Amino acid sequence: MSAGFPLVLCYHGASAEWESGLSLAPEAIEQQVRTLVARGYRGVAAGEVLQRRGRLLHVTFDDAYRSVTGVLDELERLAVPCTVFACSSLASNGAPVDIPELAGELDAYPAALRTLDWDGLAALAGRGVEIGSHSRTHAHLTRLSDAELADELHDSRTAIEDRLARPCRYLAYPFGEHDARVRAAAAAAGYEAAYALPGRGAPLDRFALPRVGLYRRDTPLRVRLKTSAPGRALAGLRR
Repeated sequence: MSAGFPLVLCYHGASAEWESGLSLAPEAIEQQVRTLVARGYRGVAAGEVLQRRGRLLHVTFDDAYRSVTGVLDELERLAVPCTVFACSSLASNGAPVDIPELAGELDAYPAALRTLDWDGLAALAGRGVEIGSHSRTHAHLTRLSDAELADELHDSRTAIEDRLARPCRYLAYPFGEHDARVRAAAAAAGYEAAYALPGRGAPLDRFALPRVGLYRRDTPLRVRLKTSAPGRALAGLRR
């Protein structure tokens, strides 16, 4: 882990009803962030993550599920900014994340997997939430041809910028998957930086920025270990 790099959390759903490892109850997310603030972490905006060092905190949500809106009030109260990463192909009608890995989940919890449409994303942006790209279709980027990869990354960024009338500066890799070719494609597509899980901490790579993924199975002790400096360093080594 690059010394003092801000702690960036990665969540997905914020729904108590969706009984998935990818979804936490809003109260659980809020408690985790409150605990980190109590431990001395201070929220920073997305643009400050690469520029600052110290006990700093940023929250991200992959997939842009509608449920994430339920935690925004508390994040704002705690002064912890967040970024929501959206798949541009889903935003026209707020379609659910329909991928093979979530086939059973989609059948059981169709409402919980619905995503924010363009109006919903615009409303978040109006509240100061950074909107980033999660690719166009949530594809396994490392499995795509060069042309397909370029389309996934470039088309998503330009669609978000066109519809929201603001820059789309950051990418989060679907499934956390990336390699040298994907990282180079992200840079070529015009992103300023990209997030992985857990990412590269040493040496720091702006196209593989480290995040700590938090899931339903994580107990308070496990969260504390995963967000500690040794835990983050170990995750980077395992990656």
